[in-house]
Amino acid sequence: MTDTSHRSEGRLRDPIRENPAFDRTESKVALAGHPIHAVLVAFPIALTAATLGADLLYWWTGDGFWPRAALWASGGGFLLGVLAGIAGTVELLWVPGIRARAASWTHFIIAVMLLSILGANWGYRLTGYEQAVLPYGLLLSIFAFGFTGFTGWHGGKLVFEYQVGVASNGK
Repeated sequence: MTDTSHRSEGRLRDPIRENPAFDRTESKVALAGHPIHAVLVAFPIALTAATLGADLLYWWTGDGFWPRAALWASGGGFLLGVLAGIAGTVELLWVPGIRARAASWTHFIIAVMLLSILGANWGYRLTGYEQAVLPYGLLLSIFAFGFTGFTGWHGGKLVFEYQVGVASNGK
C-alpha cells in the first residue's frame, strides 16, 4: 500500500506553503530590528580574510609582524564566529519557518565545520605563531577562506531565496 498522505488530488503538497507559520521567517534574535546573526557574521568573515592576508604577507616579506597579526585575526574570527553561531543556532531552533528549510540545516552544518577549521587555525598558532604559518597555518587559512565563501553563499541563499531574517512588513 502506498502512502498518499503527502498528495492532494494527484499533486504533491508543499508543507511549507500549506502552513502559514512556515512563511514567518523574521528574525526573533534581533536588536532594534537588526538580526544579531547578520550583524555578527561580518566580523569573522573579515577576520578570516585578514588571517589569510597576513599569512600571505608573511610568506612574501618574512616580517614577524604578520604572524602576530594573523594570530589575533584568527582568534578574533573564531571567537566572533562562535558568537554569530550561537545567535544563528538560536534563530534556527526558535523560528519554525527557518527550521523547516533544508537549506537552513545545510548552512548550519557547513558553519559548524567552518568554526572547527577556524578553531584549529587559531589553536595551531597559539604554540608558536611565527613557526605555525608555513605551511600548515597558510593551508588552514586558505581552507577557512574557501569554507567562509561556501558558508556565506548558503547563508545568502537563505536571505535572498527564502527571505530568512527579512522583515516582511517593510519595517
